[in-house]
Formats: sequence, C-alpha cells, structure tokens
Amino acid sequence: MLSLKEIQRPIATELSTFETKFKQSMQSSVPLLDIITQYLYKQKGKQMRPMFVFFAAGLCGEITESTYRGASLVELLHTASLVHDDVVDNANERRGFFSINALWKNKVAVLVGDFLLSKGLLLSVNSNEHNLLKIVSEAVEQMSEGELLQIEKARKLDIKEDIYYEIIRKKTASLIASCCASGASSAKADTETIELMRLFGEKVGLAFQIKDDLFDFGLDDVGKPVGNDIKEKKMTLPLIYALSNTSTSEKRRIINLVKNHNENNEKVEEVIQFVRSSGGLEYATERMMQFQQEAFDILAKFPDNVYKEGLKQLVTFTTERKK
Repeated sequence: MLSLKEIQRPIATELSTFETKFKQSMQSSVPLLDIITQYLYKQKGKQMRPMFVFFAAGLCGEITESTYRGASLVELLHTASLVHDDVVDNANERRGFFSINALWKNKVAVLVGDFLLSKGLLLSVNSNEHNLLKIVSEAVEQMSEGELLQIEKARKLDIKEDIYYEIIRKKTASLIASCCASGASSAKADTETIELMRLFGEKVGLAFQIKDDLFDFGLDDVGKPVGNDIKEKKMTLPLIYALSNTSTSEKRRIINLVKNHNENNEKVEEVIQFVRSSGGLEYATERMMQFQQEAFDILAKFPDNVYKEGLKQLVTFTTERKK
C-alpha cells in the first residue's frame, strides 16, 4: 500500500502553499489566541481532508484560489468542531498532544472553537464563496445531528443497522463528502458533478468509519484489542451485527456487559470475543468493501488523470490503513 506522502505527490506543491495560507487564516491580534492556534496548527493530522479537496478540484477542472479557500474552510470548521468535541467528551488528549481544554480549561476551549468557526465564516463571506460556505455549513449541521443522534440512541444500546449508517453518514461521512463537493465547486463544476463528488466522498467516509470500528476489535493490530468504543458504550457495526444474530438471552447479557461493566477490562474482552466469534468483523469488512466499490464506481464516470488516480489511492488507503 502506498503511503500518504506518495499519494500526495501530484499535489505536493499545492499542499505546501495551502499550509501557509491555512496558518495565516488562523491568525489573531490577541496573543493568547495566537499561541493557541499555533499550538493547534502543530497537531495537524494526515492532511487527508485537504487532499480530497485538491484532488476533487483537479478531477473536475483545475485547482484555483477558490480551492485553497475551500480547503481552509473545511479545516477551520473541522478544527473548531474537534476543540468543542474535546470539551464535550472531557478529553485530555488529541493526536498525542494535550487538548486545549486540558491546558487552558473549558471556557477558553469553547471560545477558541467559536473563534475558528467565525474565521471560517469570514473567509467565505469576504471572498464571496457562498457556495463553499453552504456546502461546509451543511456538513457541520450534519455532524452535530449525528453526534446528538448517537447520544440519544446510546441510552438504550439497541441500535439497528440502518440507524448506525445514518449516524456515521452524518457524523463522519458528511465531512469527507463536503471536502469533495468543495473541491468540485471551487473548480466551477456544474451542480450535477458537485453532487456526484459529494456522494463519492460520502461513500469513502462510510468505509473510513467502518474501518475505525474494526480497529476497536484488534483487527490489523499486533497488540491487544483496544475496546475503546465498548468502554464508551458506542454501538459499532461489528457489535450490531453480532447482536442481531444471537439469541435473546445472549443479546441481553452482552448489552448488560456494555452498559454496566464497560470499565472492567475482562468483561470488555468478553464482548470483543463474542463479536469475533459471531462473524461481526467479517460482515463489517464486507460492508466496508462494498462502500469502497461504490466510491470506485462513481470515479469510473470521470476521465482518467493523475487526480483520479490520487483519489483512487486515497480510497484504498482508507480501507487498508493500519491506524
């Protein structure tokens, strides 16, 4: 499998320029804010979101100034949502760094999230990028709805497969979908093409989240299974499948373990073994590959070029990554 660095090659120059522009887009005249945004900038992840934006733009036309704004907008609003998420989850770490709320407390973290959100809004409005603003704002709306839907459903721990897909479509897939749609929109693609790219991103996002679910059960992992989702009482696809294919009494027993004994490592291990022996991992892998194929089918409608190849490689990376 190619590394992200290798996949990035056709857009390496653009990504480097984007880094500078994105850093500028977070600047503030308030010293504390500047310290915090620089700290956030150092934590940047794999850069997959900007990659989707640039590859989608190249596929649908050409990379323009608007593409850089689209990538910055996605990153600003996404970073804002992560800062707020850490407050909601009471999380002390993010990508191996201390979270903003751990270092500067909740009040500062919420205000920093608000600041980044407003920076994204102003970036769009000041440049008359109303289409991009609409695409990314819809994704933020979906992400919030997805989180709340998950909280609502987690109380009963009886999520059916269709509800699970709705949650991850809103929570995770909507953001990747907005990256692809933003890229297409920045290249002045027509409405139909933008929607096609949005749908492509959604399929990739669904596959991406299922891959994350699988990690929780120790798949592709040389170490011990993590079980974090179980500890957080999250209903993931392997567990949903396993529960829907067992007896009522066993289902009740497993749900009780997740609900009331999720802090007990032995009990969490018991749930993991139950899922593994019920074919939950195989089923989830099958569904993940199905979404991947649906993404490839959409790409097949576009002419061959380096950007299409880059998107293909990114989709493959999504399902074959080791972390």
